[in-house]
Amino acid sequence: MADDPIPEADREGELAHPREVYDLVGHDDAERQAGEAFAEGRMHHAWMITGPKGVGKATFAWRLARRVLGGAPTGKSPLSVGPEDTVSRRLEALSHPDFLLIRRPFDAKRGKLRAEITVDESRRAPEFFSKSASESDWRVCIVDAADEMNTNAANALLKTLEEPPAKGLLLLVVNAPGRLPTTIRSRCRRLSLRASAPDACATWLAKRHGIDAEIARRCADMAGGAPGRALALSQSDAPRLKETLDGILETLPRLDSRAVGVLASETANRDGEAVRRTLMEFLERYAHDRARAAILGGEGADRAGIWVAAGDALARLARESETLYLDPKQTTHAAFTILKEAAQAETQ
Repeated sequence: MADDPIPEADREGELAHPREVYDLVGHDDAERQAGEAFAEGRMHHAWMITGPKGVGKATFAWRLARRVLGGAPTGKSPLSVGPEDTVSRRLEALSHPDFLLIRRPFDAKRGKLRAEITVDESRRAPEFFSKSASESDWRVCIVDAADEMNTNAANALLKTLEEPPAKGLLLLVVNAPGRLPTTIRSRCRRLSLRASAPDACATWLAKRHGIDAEIARRCADMAGGAPGRALALSQSDAPRLKETLDGILETLPRLDSRAVGVLASETANRDGEAVRRTLMEFLERYAHDRARAAILGGEGADRAGIWVAAGDALARLARESETLYLDPKQTTHAAFTILKEAAQAETQ
């Protein structure tokens, strides 16, 4: 409908956008590092914030942006600024003149988000940093997620990193650092956020959000302890989807074609896009877990390499399914074929 809100690429499902979130779970040391750097006048011009999906990277970036742009600290933590602060309100409205957000744009013609951050989006950064700050001493740009930039977009952003502006701060939210060019990674200070233990995450889900204890435990396990991802999974059909997947994958290299077909049909339904994304995420993690198990079990680099390659192929397929608008059913069948072939290769 005409009055439907435009989807935001950096928002997880129906959860609050990170610019509207004011609490951060389990990253006290990272906040201390960034807070001290800012307070002592040694703030690096570019930070690459990495970690698992849903661990709090974007929330951290927005907290740092509020503080750097002049938000008054509440004293609860080095980067804590309250929602009533003028800076907070301006950032929530995306109306602060000294702030720029770069993310995957919405394609109005197709009615979908673009699968990549385009060069036109990245070119906004050099123009933004060429101007003087209006309301604060600093200018801040968040790129979320930076690993979603295509090659031309990454090259355009590199120009800003090569000639960093005075009191200009670039915050790169990164899910997969390996997808970024070395020329970008080498010019950033890396800050890695780690997920909490699943038990702690489950307790947070149950107490903070009132999630049933058993569902909280399952979602925390599925998310690897990443609180934001666990919360998103708890508000979806992910537990049921994961149970179905486990049943299919435990028989590899044999596949239950009927069960795969049912899942493929789900991805083609009206609300199937969310199912497809969650499915691809689970399958990619499965491949990486198999690779890790092979290494830890002393089974050799060759066997682990089979599953690493499968994980990479699944990640590429997931990107192409959005970039090229591939048929969701075909994408699902192709994903399971990748895992089937990896399991067959492992036995040879």
